Amino acid sequence: MHRAVIHPSFAHSRRDFLFRAGAGFGGLALTALTAGAAGMRPRVRGPLDLRPTHFPARARNVIFCFMDGGPSHIDLFDPKPALEKYAGQPLPKSVVRPTTAMGVTAGNPLLASKRTFKQHGQSGAWVSDWYPQIASCVDDLAIIRSCKAEGITHVAGVCQANTGSILPGRPSLGSWALYGLGTECEDLPAYVVLADSSLDPPGGNRNWGTGFMPASYQGTRFADGPSPILFSQPPNDITDARQRSKVEFINELNRSFAAQRNSHDEIDAQIRSLELAYRMQSSAPEVVDLARETTETHQLYGTDKTETERNARNCILARRLVERGVRFVQIYMGAGSRWDAHSDLEGNHAQYCRESDRPIAGLIKDLKRRGLLDSTLVVWGGEFGRTPMSESGNGRDHNPTGFTMFMAGGGIKGGVVHGSTDDFGLYAVDNPAHVHDIHATILHLLGLDHELLTFPHDGRNERLTIVGGNVIREIIG
Repeated sequence: MHRAVIHPSFAHSRRDFLFRAGAGFGGLALTALTAGAAGMRPRVRGPLDLRPTHFPARARNVIFCFMDGGPSHIDLFDPKPALEKYAGQPLPKSVVRPTTAMGVTAGNPLLASKRTFKQHGQSGAWVSDWYPQIASCVDDLAIIRSCKAEGITHVAGVCQANTGSILPGRPSLGSWALYGLGTECEDLPAYVVLADSSLDPPGGNRNWGTGFMPASYQGTRFADGPSPILFSQPPNDITDARQRSKVEFINELNRSFAAQRNSHDEIDAQIRSLELAYRMQSSAPEVVDLARETTETHQLYGTDKTETERNARNCILARRLVERGVRFVQIYMGAGSRWDAHSDLEGNHAQYCRESDRPIAGLIKDLKRRGLLDSTLVVWGGEFGRTPMSESGNGRDHNPTGFTMFMAGGGIKGGVVHGSTDDFGLYAVDNPAHVHDIHATILHLLGLDHELLTFPHDGRNERLTIVGGNVIREIIG
C-alpha cells in the first residue's frame, strides 16, 4: 500500500505553529492530570461508544414522526365547540394577548372546524374523523394539548422543534441523544432521517446537524424511494480486498492530514463515515429489503395503497432500524412544509392525514405486538399548530402559542390527555408544555437528565434545553 506523505513545508501555517506551540504546554499538563497517579494512559473513547445513563432508561430508541408544516390541532385532537358558536365573528378581545403569533390573521373571523370528533378507547380521548386509525390507538397515547413554542415562521419553528432554538447553529435532538448514549449498532448509522419526498424541511440538514458538537453525532439522511441507501453494493468487478485497501489508503491520507492540524473533528467524522459505509455494504441491503416483510405487515402499514405507500415504507424501515439498534429515527411526513394550510385547509389536511394515518397507527401496533413499544418512544407533532381565525377564507395561519403533540411507548402512560388550550384553541392555558419540556421529557425517557447532559462550548456548558425545560412527569407511566 502507498503511504501518505505530507511535505513539511505544507504541514503548518504560521497561525498553526503559534497555536500549537502555545497550547502544547497546557496539553501536557492536562494529560498528566488525567492520566492518574498510577501513570496509566487514559482510554480514548470513540464518540459513539456506549455510555451509561444518568438513571435507568425507559426507552432505548426514538422514532419521531414530524408533520412538516404545522398540522391543525383544533381539527385533529383538540375540539372547540366555541368555534362553532362564534364562527364568522372576530376573536373576543378578552382572549387576545400581546403577541405576534396570530400574524396577519389577528382580525380575521373565526373559522369553525368541519370535522366530526368522537371519543375513542377506554380513555375516551377525542380524535377527529381525519385520523380514524390513530384513533384506534388512543389508549397507548399520551396526547399533549398544551404545547407551545416561539417560532412563528417555518424555518424558526422547525429549527426550534429540532434543536431547542429558533436560531440555527445548535445540535439537534438526535445528536444530543447520541452524545449522551452512544450507539449499540456498529453497521448502521446511529441517527437516521427519512422523508416522504426528496424535499428538505425548512432549514435543511441543520435540523439533524450537530452545531458546535463533533460531526460524528449528525443524522444520516436516507434517500426517498425503494432504494434509500445509494451505492450500498459495490460494482461486480470490485473485490472486497480491493475496496478494503482503498478505504484504508484514504483513511491514512486523512489521518496524516489531521495530524498536522489543531482541529480535525470533520476529518475524524469522515474517517468514521468511510468505515461505516464499508460495513454497511453487508448490513444495509438486508435492512432496506422490505420484501422480507409479510403481506399482512405491508397491509397494516399501507404500502399496498398509493397514497400511503411512501410513509408506510418509511415507518416499516424505521421499525427495522430500531430493531437493529439504531438510536434515533426521524420521519418527515409532508416534507417541504406541505401541511402548511393557509388556504383550503380541508383539501390540504384531508390529503396529508390520509397519507400519515395508517402508517403511523401501523407502526404503533406493529411495535406493540413485537414487544418493541415498551423500549421505543414514538413521537408525533409538527413545529406549531394553526390559528382558530381564518386565512384566505378557508385556511388557518401559524400558531406556536398552543398546539398538540402525542407520544406513545418508551415509558409513556397510555390513555392520557395532558394540558389544554383556551376555548378557541389559540393559547396553551392548562399545564403549558414548552418545546424545552418536550425535549426534557424525551431525554428523561432515554435515561438522561437534561440539566446534566451538557457540552462545553465557548466557555459555557451548553444543553439541549438551554436554560429551561421541565420533565412532563404526568405522562410517564
